Amino acid sequence: MPVEPGALLAHYRLIEKIGAGGMGVIWKALDTRLQREVAIKLLPEDLATDAESIGRFEREARAVAALNHPNIVTIYSVEEAEGVRFFTMELLVGRTLHEILPKGGLPLDRLLEISAVIADALAAAHERGIVHRDLKPPNVVITAGGRVKILDFGLAKVRRTTPAAFGADWTTGAWAREGQLVGTLHYMAPEQLRGQPADQRSDVFALGILLYEMATGRRPFEGESVPALAASILMDAVVPPSRLRPELPPRLDHLVARCLEKDPALRIPTAQELCTELAEIRRGQAESPRGTGPSIAVLPFSDMSQAKDQEYFCEGIAEEIINALTRLEGLRVASRISSFQMKGAGLDSREIGRRLGVTTLLEGSVRKAEERLRVTAQLIDVQEGYGLWSERYDRDMKDIFAIQDEIARRIVEALRVTLSPSEQAAMGKPATTDVQAYDYYLRGRKFFNQYNRRGVELARRMFQHAIELDPGYALAHTGLADCSTYIYMHVLGTDEIRESALVSGRRAVELDPGLAQAHVSLGLALSLTRDHDAAEREFETALQLDPRLFEAHYFYARDCFMQGKLEKALELYDRASELRPEDYQSPLLVGQIYEDLGQPEQAAVHRRKGVRIAAQRLEFHPDDVRALYMGANGLVALGERERGLEWAQRALGLDPVDAMLLYNLACIYAIAGRPEEALDFIERSVRAGMNRLGWLQHDSNLDSIRQHPRYQALVRQLEETAA
Repeated sequence: MPVEPGALLAHYRLIEKIGAGGMGVIWKALDTRLQREVAIKLLPEDLATDAESIGRFEREARAVAALNHPNIVTIYSVEEAEGVRFFTMELLVGRTLHEILPKGGLPLDRLLEISAVIADALAAAHERGIVHRDLKPPNVVITAGGRVKILDFGLAKVRRTTPAAFGADWTTGAWAREGQLVGTLHYMAPEQLRGQPADQRSDVFALGILLYEMATGRRPFEGESVPALAASILMDAVVPPSRLRPELPPRLDHLVARCLEKDPALRIPTAQELCTELAEIRRGQAESPRGTGPSIAVLPFSDMSQAKDQEYFCEGIAEEIINALTRLEGLRVASRISSFQMKGAGLDSREIGRRLGVTTLLEGSVRKAEERLRVTAQLIDVQEGYGLWSERYDRDMKDIFAIQDEIARRIVEALRVTLSPSEQAAMGKPATTDVQAYDYYLRGRKFFNQYNRRGVELARRMFQHAIELDPGYALAHTGLADCSTYIYMHVLGTDEIRESALVSGRRAVELDPGLAQAHVSLGLALSLTRDHDAAEREFETALQLDPRLFEAHYFYARDCFMQGKLEKALELYDRASELRPEDYQSPLLVGQIYEDLGQPEQAAVHRRKGVRIAAQRLEFHPDDVRALYMGANGLVALGERERGLEWAQRALGLDPVDAMLLYNLACIYAIAGRPEEALDFIERSVRAGMNRLGWLQHDSNLDSIRQHPRYQALVRQLEETAA
């Protein structure tokens, strides 16, 4: 049939040709049945007549269509009419990335925004086993509404053409069979040029080139001929983007270099990790707009004691130094979770600094023998790889507070951070002067961070011992309040336990009104009484005292969610996620809120992000029950039911009597469409101590079982208990 404007292809009337490429010609058309405009791509003749290629193409197109990602162009159908093979997809109105790129590169915030969206889309596809293999600026469209969309996702794989040897007539199209070149030459990874199979790391390489091009306005590899260009990709080192644009942060240089490693084994392994790296750079820009301020990560100190039983003490020293440095306005400090995840990662200091987005690292070790301590500390310049300062302290155990203070002050001096008078005073003020109380407190925090029933009960005993030795130890009182809150919510919801949380929280605030964590602990305890106004005052006070305290935003958001204040909860969770990008909880909870607000696309984006972060956490901590069940919730909500339920069962096997876990399993099975099992889990959760009436009333995960008599009986039971 003639392919021309006005022609009818099945029930699609062709309007005008709007593009052409290696994968065929694209037409704007009218779907006469649905009365909507679509894009139609007519496949090349050599592809349309090959049964093997067509079968491969249809399988690939179905897989891409199933992604349903807001930043991947939607494929509607694969069809054939009058001997013409074609597929239909959404019609995009906008300009390609190639068209909008200015000569000197995009503004930093815009290039980070676009690249983060592309990386997220790549990650979602890679999770389904789909590799693009032809990522380039013309395949990225920015719509009139500002949304980024990737075209031809996964379709480059099916293009079938045999390339000639390198020469002037060699085009830069895409090829399909194993052992043949796939992609567009300027954006090909070295392994593709060698005719080796492409995988997700090949897409990471291509995105590295896009990053470079968006940052500088030019490609990292060039050549006057095809062989020269190929040689440049295979052998040339990359000029750091900051040499062309000095205002770009050094971390962007490091990220681009890692994306463009010649050896795939040395490259950033996944688009998921690339997402995390981009988020860290964006966070660094938000906190230090020019990216020039000093920054530090404090790693957990190594245990050099003979018995190797001082891990809690080594981590505690590092955490106390982090807490002291975090109070300083002129210094950006990586969070405890970010820094401690690097423990045992087997990375050198430069690589750790790159991953955490900091200019310096503090490393150290502790040898403890009876009442004697040997503490070593070294401050390392990440970019240059040399030590800025180091010291060894051979002291009595009672001098540990002075050692921590001296280390913090030497860091401030080395990084030339200017302290205000109040910051000066705060740094020299130990939380307690009793060394044994401090030791008990550190043991308690170590146990509490396990966030399960056994760990919290052990932590509670440790905090009680600390308070017996030093009744004025405010931090120990906050720990005791948090333990009582956890026990009330998930183990034993008695008035006595709730009152214990309130007493400990109030005592902590009385002892140290300027301690933000004390106000968070009291706010949590007050939320148990449903005095939400009083709880809100404490959370707001905590935010005024320390606007960067993750716990203040996170727990305040949880209280708002329990009341059904979704917009406020969304705002607080978003800020918590900015403060701690490695936290999987906030994005997963934000995903549910967006679902409740009728914004499923935004819900999916945040859930994918949360699942990715949870999966990264599980690589290092496979027994993290909370990461398993929260990730499982996100997976089931995204339609990955089988994988989600497998994660849920792994969590159940690790801690089958935990009330929080059982509650979340009820949510997971409810959204998976298995109501009887969901009801079983919610009943088991309440029997195990879960008594959060607000969750049952407002948690949309449970909507599918809300009208069931068993569920309503549980709600009545909790209402009677709370009355």
